[in-house]
Amino acid sequence: MLLRKFFVFFVFLFLALPANAQNKIPAPEDVIGFKPGENRKLASWNQVLDYFDKLDKASDRVKFEALGKSTMDKPFVMATISAPENIQRLEYYKKINADLADPRTFKSNDRVAKDLIRRGKTIVLITCGIHSSEVGSYLSSLLMAHRLAASNEPEIKKILQDTIVLLVPSLNPDGVDIVKDWYDKTLGTPYEGADLPVLYHKYTGHDNNRDWYAFTQVETQITVDKIHNVWHPQIVHDIHQMGGYGARLWLPPYMQPVEPNVPKQIVEGYTELGQSMQNDMIAKGFTGLANDSIFDAWTPARAYSHYHGGVRILSETASCKLATPVTLKTENLRPGIGYDPRVESKNHPKVWQGGEWGLPEITSYMTTAAFALMKHASENRERWLSRFYEIGKEAVRPRKKGELYGFRVRINDNFPTLLDVLKRAGIEYGYPKGEKETKVNVVNYFDSIGTYPSQSIIIPLNQPYGVFAKALLEKQTYPNLKDEKGNPIPPYDVTAHTLSILMNLKVEEIKSPYTPNLLKKSNVLIGNADCIIGWQNKIGIYKSHIPSMDEGWTRWALGICTENESITDQEIRANNFNQENPPYSKLPPNMMAEQRKDPKYRFIIFPDQPASQILNGHAKGTMPDELTGGVGAEGVKALREYTEAGGTLIFLNRASNFAIEQFKLPVRDITEGVTRKDFYIPGSILRTDLDTTHPITKGMERESIAWFENSPVFEVAQDANVRVIARYPTSGELLLSGWALGIEKLKGKAALVEIPVGKGRIILFGFRPQYRGQSLATFPLLFNSITK
Repeated sequence: MLLRKFFVFFVFLFLALPANAQNKIPAPEDVIGFKPGENRKLASWNQVLDYFDKLDKASDRVKFEALGKSTMDKPFVMATISAPENIQRLEYYKKINADLADPRTFKSNDRVAKDLIRRGKTIVLITCGIHSSEVGSYLSSLLMAHRLAASNEPEIKKILQDTIVLLVPSLNPDGVDIVKDWYDKTLGTPYEGADLPVLYHKYTGHDNNRDWYAFTQVETQITVDKIHNVWHPQIVHDIHQMGGYGARLWLPPYMQPVEPNVPKQIVEGYTELGQSMQNDMIAKGFTGLANDSIFDAWTPARAYSHYHGGVRILSETASCKLATPVTLKTENLRPGIGYDPRVESKNHPKVWQGGEWGLPEITSYMTTAAFALMKHASENRERWLSRFYEIGKEAVRPRKKGELYGFRVRINDNFPTLLDVLKRAGIEYGYPKGEKETKVNVVNYFDSIGTYPSQSIIIPLNQPYGVFAKALLEKQTYPNLKDEKGNPIPPYDVTAHTLSILMNLKVEEIKSPYTPNLLKKSNVLIGNADCIIGWQNKIGIYKSHIPSMDEGWTRWALGICTENESITDQEIRANNFNQENPPYSKLPPNMMAEQRKDPKYRFIIFPDQPASQILNGHAKGTMPDELTGGVGAEGVKALREYTEAGGTLIFLNRASNFAIEQFKLPVRDITEGVTRKDFYIPGSILRTDLDTTHPITKGMERESIAWFENSPVFEVAQDANVRVIARYPTSGELLLSGWALGIEKLKGKAALVEIPVGKGRIILFGFRPQYRGQSLATFPLLFNSITK
């Protein structure tokens, strides 16, 4: 009898324990072998997956799932973390948030909205590791997940009760292992912690965080399709690192300018939340916190959520040397745009006094900031949901007389890509009744496939995400910001993001009142791209050991249609590309002899990169010997031989200056030596005129564009044997979108030229024709240049 009583007592005690106490919640160090944040230790992606999988099995607060596959076929994952009772009702809370995101579902009835707000949870999306060399964030994700799963602190319990946390350990899983493999290779050598010699995303490198409005990369697509558009988070915390010689942590508010289509409630929200996080951390003794400086909120390329009802809280923690600590004094720190980390000010209230800075400090700042954010999201749940509803209600209201109703977009060969963007972003559109619906073919850049239908789509703005469409379709006018000395204040990134211009689409504004008579669904079929480049036009793309994002974008753009290979400094210096194209035994037996003896590459492309980097590469002693040196004098000689024998060299943007200097070409860059006061165009779209009789402009209209960013402008020597293919007009408006100082210097100057060299030729692009996979209007110029 006594044994039975003891048995009943222990069963009762077991059942009375919290669920997560019944199964031991593993700490990260129990699984990966070290505590995240230890100096000189990085986890592999498989270790990260293993930890979250074990956490999912041990805790009823965690749901771990794979959402898709990365570019290099690794699992792309997310952990949903909340109170157990919330985890059991995730679909219920998704529906509440979806209704608040689109108040048309309940006719914007404030009484219904109030009830939804009462029942809903703040949805917090925390994304880590998009820039994989910023290793602190993916390591911090393990620490955050463990505390949320294991802790019974009142603050944590309230966070779990009031919020649903969506935690993405890395937005770039491939980069986790790329960085770890490099760091482990250099560990204990003179090069420990050195910058990577390759991109940490297969195609885009750092630009993977510039893709949130074009959606070119699979990781962006998964995040938008499976997270943003499913959950509609009120708060997105994007955890980053920045340079090591500034503030220890940066938080919003963002500095000016703010893109004008960002709702005022978003600005109010990120300002309130950023200041709350800073105050919380200062109260805990953290120093070196800055805001309202360095980073702006100008472009949707970095902030999908700002146009979809949620605030983006960017946090930037100071870096060390990957996972190797550094020691700094306060006087070692350097001023940044809008603040000085050595001086106390309104937007930098406590100076960091120096010392060792490594992963323990980085992960401490990151996790503390994240929990301060979650605390605010919990304590202000109804405020966040009310603000979210206000944004949606304003978005869907009918437009008044004289207001902008929407846009009419004329269909052309780039239409399917825009349609994909609109669909992915949740933008609604219709087809005017009476316009015949026909098949629309994707442009074939290499051959004519006929005419395109004269159709259009109508995009109304009174819809939940109309501001996103507006930001993509209208011209940007970046403010003329200068400091007290008259120097332009540079934007954080670029100043133009007008996809309609980049895609060469004709857009017309429609003013209210407008009574649409639209077909909401269309039978328009979208054809597949038809590429005719084959093995015969094999392309070499120069790949420096100083990684260039433009090189990655070039591989991405050409990879859809061509066979291309990377060509390195070593191969160029050794002259290994001036050989016949083996193996002949695999070629068709009826192939003409002259076709069987082509060089290894018919075309070699040098993507955008400073001339000095191409020529010199890494200096000796700064990297392992096999990664040092650039093309060098011997490489220049080999390239000249290749061209004189009939090869084609193509140089994009800044790489053109390498060609001008090393091949003594009869053109000069007129921007060389000009000060920013006199000439400054930081990422803008300009108008160009094309010579439509040249094969490179095949299928294009005379008027075109150029993406201008650190770009050369060509002046051709008198009587030189140079063919100008594109030039900047002498009259009319040159700036189509963005910001340009001293633009009159460009009038009549060349933007794209062809120069014969022996039996071959050199083509100089004074712009990036394949800019970030977005400038479809100028893709044909690059594609046509590799078909001749």
